Amino acid sequence: MENRTARMTILIDPIKKQIFEDICAQQDLTSSQVIRKLMRQYIIDNAGARELPEWLTGAAKAASKSQ
Repeated sequence: MENRTARMTILIDPIKKQIFEDICAQQDLTSSQVIRKLMRQYIIDNAGARELPEWLTGAAKAASKSQ
């Protein structure tokens, strides 16, 4: 698992932000949890030949098995 964190600041449309946060709340998730999940999947889908850490690829395999 990741053992350090870094802050990322993004600029988005306020309406999209509110809708996103509302949907996250309905699913009992924080917006950060959802964004981290989206980023992990994006990395896996677009990593190409890059070697990825086991904690990243193992989580993706487990998620795909549960679907």
